[in-house]
Amino acid sequence: MHTQFKKDIDAGLSDEQKNLSSKYFYDKKGDALFMQIMAMPEYYLTRAELEIFTQQSDRMISSLKLQKENYFELIELGAGDGTKTKELLKVLIEKGYQFDYMPIDISENVLGHLKNTMQKELPSLSVKPQQGDYFECLHNLQDSHHPKVVLFLGSNIGNMSDQQAADFIYKLGKELSVGDKLMVGVDLIKSADIVLPAYDDAAGITKQFNLNLLHRINNELDADFNVAKFTHAPEYTEDEGVARSYLQSTVSQTVTINDLDKQYEFDAGEKIHMEISRKYSEKILQKIIEFTDFNITENLKDSRNYFSDFILERS
Repeated sequence: MHTQFKKDIDAGLSDEQKNLSSKYFYDKKGDALFMQIMAMPEYYLTRAELEIFTQQSDRMISSLKLQKENYFELIELGAGDGTKTKELLKVLIEKGYQFDYMPIDISENVLGHLKNTMQKELPSLSVKPQQGDYFECLHNLQDSHHPKVVLFLGSNIGNMSDQQAADFIYKLGKELSVGDKLMVGVDLIKSADIVLPAYDDAAGITKQFNLNLLHRINNELDADFNVAKFTHAPEYTEDEGVARSYLQSTVSQTVTINDLDKQYEFDAGEKIHMEISRKYSEKILQKIIEFTDFNITENLKDSRNYFSDFILERS
């Protein structure tokens, strides 16, 4: 992990458009900051999707074509704390569906915490955590030959370019069978006055979240980023439908990363690209899955049409 971290940081800061991978946001402090972000009044995404799961679980079950007499595997990619999924799990248990819940995550700690929480709140739930890469875990589950429902929530797919998303869904299809379902949570295209504050909250938590990666590089790679000389600079236009997060150097400066034995020059105003957050319409998602083995069968939206959980079926 440390070696790959060094390689990725060097590659990103050596690129013509400097960039840092958003996958490195999530150290212990980053995790805590992101939990705070989700509680911010401006961050509508989590609340909108939770509303769908809270108010439309019955419709969700019907749209997934689940039947009580047929056992299935409910697989969640990157489940986090499982808050939204719990609403669906409760209804499935109450109505007597036969299934195992299989959260997949690279982090053993995340999975352990999730399993403990689920066992306390839903003691009759069968939880079978799968630690590792999404595709490796799905591949290992192929041998079961049971029907599968895969959840990929929270608009996590929005952190990919459209081509990356298409490749990701195509690869998922290779690990699933005809009739298996994929539910993808996506943030819908909206005006900048709604979207931009979600990535630039008034309390400055998102700013801290982004800047924390510079602190992490300082701590783990013996670097000398003067974090006070960088600021958070998000951008979004409704026409493009892509929110971008940048860190912007406020002065001309040189940063040394001792573990890489290299220096990196920054001009005043120069930006480091940190993350994208794609916003979707059904037309955009349809284009993304055009060359995959999936078809859209249902589209569940929250009451304000901010967010959608699309149900796709493997053909």
